Amino acid sequence: MPQTEHFDCVILGSGQGGKLLAWHLGRSGKRVAVVERRWVGGSCPAVACLPSKNELWSARVAHLVRHAAKYGTITDAVKTDMRKVRSRKQDMIDREVAFHLNAYKESGAELIMGGGRFVGPKTVQVALNDGGLRLLAGKEVVINVGSHAAIPSIPGLEEARALTHIEALELDYLPSHLIVLGGGYVGIEMAQAFRRFGSRVTILEPGRQLLGREDHDISEEIRRVLGGEGIDVLLNALPYAVSGVSGDAVTVKVRTAEAERTIEGSDLLVTVGRVANTSGIGVDEAGVQLDARGFIQVDERLQTTASGVWAIGDCCGSPEFTHVSVDDFRIVRDNMAGGNRRTDDRLIPYVVFTDPPIARVGMSEEEAKRLGIPVRVSKLPMSHVLRTEATDETDGFMKVLVGANDDRILGFSMIGSEAGEVMVAIQAAMIAGLPFQKLRDAVIAHLTIAEGFGPLFGSVPPR
Repeated sequence: MPQTEHFDCVILGSGQGGKLLAWHLGRSGKRVAVVERRWVGGSCPAVACLPSKNELWSARVAHLVRHAAKYGTITDAVKTDMRKVRSRKQDMIDREVAFHLNAYKESGAELIMGGGRFVGPKTVQVALNDGGLRLLAGKEVVINVGSHAAIPSIPGLEEARALTHIEALELDYLPSHLIVLGGGYVGIEMAQAFRRFGSRVTILEPGRQLLGREDHDISEEIRRVLGGEGIDVLLNALPYAVSGVSGDAVTVKVRTAEAERTIEGSDLLVTVGRVANTSGIGVDEAGVQLDARGFIQVDERLQTTASGVWAIGDCCGSPEFTHVSVDDFRIVRDNMAGGNRRTDDRLIPYVVFTDPPIARVGMSEEEAKRLGIPVRVSKLPMSHVLRTEATDETDGFMKVLVGANDDRILGFSMIGSEAGEVMVAIQAAMIAGLPFQKLRDAVIAHLTIAEGFGPLFGSVPPR
């Protein structure tokens, strides 16, 4: 057994929130160790957020070039070089790795590459990637181990060696027919990208709509957009058997309300949810309890059930977005210093990076109905926003929820050009508690997408 090394803070996992905390504490003069089994900087810069958006942008460029004649630019035949797509993505990842290594060096925090597991309270044993063991004890410990793609128990699926988003982003060839199991955020982003690269794509969604957490009108609009690009979408399609091998030939059998169907493709991508990376890290030895789904149990201050042990990000059930992990870092940072920041008072936005993108902050219309909260709803087609007439980006709409008995903005949803950027203005207004009339009457620059706020808020029904 190696000799115990003592640190002010040991962080298990180098994801977004954990690394920011490590750099902050290191710059503050604390002795900090970060244990990372595989990806310097965590999954976001290596295999998730940045790489996926990098390839989505390559796909958008391919789509624009194929349709360039519409805008007056004549091109010859267009095809995608997936090796170049992957190379462009990898160049970005390499830059990110260099940035992260330099940030560790400058902060003084130590990055230890290896697999860590608790062997006692606030004590982590690390099996180093290059051999050997280290034993780390922290005055405080932060669990930041993230999550991984769920693989459902469908006969033949494991043997089919299906892709997750990680393997899909490493493809150096173009699938002739990609079957996407799951019509959530990741599924529809990847489906549209590969269709634009040139693959035939079929989405199999077991639920009644794509994007099950969104309002039905949002779901139907993105389904219309994807269908217009030639993507086949099967709803209420329950897969019950898989045969073949992804990358060669694969078959998925599904049950629908009408009949059983067999879908044959070349590759299979599974995007049906996430599972916390809490198995095998010794939570029992640490005195850390899990919830029924396997996520680390935390209170509103992100403290676990073990004294001096905190958790950040996906692994503790925080909404699975990098920007939420960043806020988790701020909460833990301040609470370690004696503060009292909480998770239950924050307004969390998100964006689905389809084209057009989808953005939401606050309540959806269906959530308001389910919670019995009376609201006034206003909706504006993107075709009524003048900038879209200039850019031919008329798909989608904006929708706002305003309190029925006051003028507070309770929620905003948008599918349309620059949705994520536009949403930020609504989020700021909601945080400031502005009545909707402030945006209705604001002087907004012409021609911008946000110029739609005038007619959108101008159509809010009176009290």
